[in-house]
Order: sequence, then structure tokens, then C-alpha cells
Amino acid sequence: MSTDNRTHFLQAGTMLRIASRMAGFSLIAVGLALGLAGAPARAQAGTAASPAATKGDAAKNYVIGPGDVLDIFVWQNPDLSQKGVPVRPDGRISTPLIPNIVAAGKTPVALAQDMDKALSAYIRSPRVTVIVSRAVGVLSQVQVIGQVMHPESMPYHEGMTVLDAVLAAGGLTPYAAGNRARLERQVDGQVETLHLKLSNLINKGDLSQNLALQPGDVLVVPESLF
Repeated sequence: MSTDNRTHFLQAGTMLRIASRMAGFSLIAVGLALGLAGAPARAQAGTAASPAATKGDAAKNYVIGPGDVLDIFVWQNPDLSQKGVPVRPDGRISTPLIPNIVAAGKTPVALAQDMDKALSAYIRSPRVTVIVSRAVGVLSQVQVIGQVMHPESMPYHEGMTVLDAVLAAGGLTPYAAGNRARLERQVDGQVETLHLKLSNLINKGDLSQNLALQPGDVLVVPESLF
């Protein structure tokens, strides 16, 4: 083989090695790009779980009231399970083997536990699940009173906030002392008062005042003194 041919072969081999290395670098770069692109998606997937947890907490803390309609499920006992059980005006419900049990003022979990105890006299290890299929009772309402355009009781819905209630009531009147508003809430049998600055919320966008509401809350907007 001539010297020129050897030179051509050496140059060709060198070019192949360089091309191979560059291809490797390209694959690494593609891998890094894919990894970085997937990071935001993973982050969003992790963040998406938070609202679900919040909704679960709201459902767990719901307080049953007269007029609500319940679905009662007793595990492995279909004859004792019932759908569409109304909460009577006296706050009680009637189900097979438990003709008169208080439901109003309890969460679905608390009522299920009380029904477990009552049924344990008749069946072994009862497991009751209570679901509120229709919430229309007083305890499932939010009341907005005082200096709003349309004082009223409105149905509570999951995720409801102070701003939702104020807007549903038509907003504040010209005579409202919005920054002296208060939220009355029942907590463990005691009335808890939360002070709100509604004028700052509505006029300045102060979202720290936009509290999440709970069933039975009463929003009071007083009249301005001058």
C-alpha cells in the first residue's frame, strides 16, 4: 500500500472516531434534555395532589343537618343498607334496627361510628359508611347578613370562600363597614369569631382575607358609624 493510501485510511479512521464521539455526546445531550423536560411534569403531578387533600378535609368536616339526605351502607349487610334516608326536622333518622338515631350536628364519620355501636348489639363487627347524597339542611348553609345588597342563606359548596359568599349576596352596600366584618363559626360547641377586612379584599385584592368557609358559617357585615 502506498504512502498516500495509508494517509487516507488514517484520516478516515480518525474521522470515524470523532463522529462516534460526537454521536455519543448528542445522545447524552438528548437524555439530559428529556430529563429536564420531565421535571416540571413531575413537579406538577406532585402539586396536583394538594387540592384533592383539601377537598377530602372539607368532606370529612361536613356537618349533617335537618333536611339532608343520606345514603347508609352496612358492609356485607345489604338488607340494612339504605339510600335516600332523610334527616327529619328533629335531626334524627330511621334505619333498619336503628329506628331513632340523632344525625344532625354530626359529621358522616361520627354518625357512622355511632351506628356501628348501635348495630353491634345485633350483628358482629358492623362497618357503616355514611354519605351525604343531598345537602339542603340549615347546617349546610352559609348565612350572609348585615350591610350586603341581598342578605340571605345560601347552600354551602365545597371550596366556597368569603368572596364567593359576598358576591352571591350582591356585594357590600355603600354603608358597609367592610373592614369590621366578622365570621361566626361553631367549633366544638363554641362560637369562634374571625375578624375580616372585606374592603381590603374587594378593593385592594388582599387575598389573605378570602378565608375558606365551612357549613354553618355566618358572615356579618356591620354598618359604618359615619
